[in-house]
Amino acid sequence: MRLNIVCIPGDGIGPEIVSEAKKVLNKIAEKYGHEMVFTDILMGGASIDVHGIPLTDEAIATAKAADAVLMGSIGGDTNTSPWYQLPPEKRPEAGLLKIRKALNLFANLRPAVLYEELAAACPLKEEISAAGFDILIMRELTGGLYFGERKTVEENGVRKAIDTLTYDENEIRRIAIKGFDIARKRKKKLTSVDKANVLDSSRLWRAVVNEVAKEYPDVKVEHMLVDNCAMQLVKDPAQFDVVLTENMFGDILSDEASMVTGSIGMLASASLNDTKFGLYEPSHGSAPDIAGKDLANPIATILSASMMLRYSFDLDQEADAIDAAVKKVLQDGYRTGDIMSEGCKKVGCKEMGSLITERI
Repeated sequence: MRLNIVCIPGDGIGPEIVSEAKKVLNKIAEKYGHEMVFTDILMGGASIDVHGIPLTDEAIATAKAADAVLMGSIGGDTNTSPWYQLPPEKRPEAGLLKIRKALNLFANLRPAVLYEELAAACPLKEEISAAGFDILIMRELTGGLYFGERKTVEENGVRKAIDTLTYDENEIRRIAIKGFDIARKRKKKLTSVDKANVLDSSRLWRAVVNEVAKEYPDVKVEHMLVDNCAMQLVKDPAQFDVVLTENMFGDILSDEASMVTGSIGMLASASLNDTKFGLYEPSHGSAPDIAGKDLANPIATILSASMMLRYSFDLDQEADAIDAAVKKVLQDGYRTGDIMSEGCKKVGCKEMGSLITERI
């Protein structure tokens, strides 16, 4: 298969970690008989330095013509970088918002995986962390409270702020279909999270999810209120597989889920549209303080590349090979500085990428 992939190295440690992900993908191509075609584009601070804006129309057109996008990291030090002296619409992160809108990326996937080898980093008590967990938070990304009408007014001398939470059934249905399709690739269990005891939007959410569920009789579905879900993620995270929810709830729950893993440098993410197209990136930031020092952890980006193979190309065997290689490297005791523990062997970004590549 020919895989046409646009890469956005970005800023900070972005070029280093994307380089290691490319190394892993090239090994996959060699072993499984694929052709990887990489095209780099500029976004964020790197684009500002060359073009004066965080994302050009030409870069968007190149991304749209690809099968998928693999991104490193965007942004810099907000206190010292000249990028943050610019108006908000010209700062690095504006490029990320622009590309998400241009590519219609409405479904955000955030895995939260606790590897047995990194259980000591988990902030939960040992009897919980010992069970491990592998959760995928699927968040609707372009609707809900964040995109509803908002205003601040003054009534009778009192300031009043209004934010509107709106979803229509088509917005809910398309994210639900994505959630069920991905649940079929995993353990065939989906937990839909809402606040249906209070909100009309959540009652519609639950009704539409139930309608979609009829088309997926092989997937077990449960509904959970968001406050209970927040508690259950701390009490018993192993009970979850795919968690499907709306924009604001997903924003909060995905951050909670990532923190209970204890190692953000290990967490991948994806944003998908209504085709197989997706943008894949690590959940962490650009870490400008360690950029260019061969200290970054490339695993989140490598795991993002694995997600790309699985969800944009349906290459599950190849994705499994990357996941297994990452796990084997951890089992063999290799660690970058951010996940280092006593008795392990500390390696840099390039060596970590090479070690994973060798195990494919």
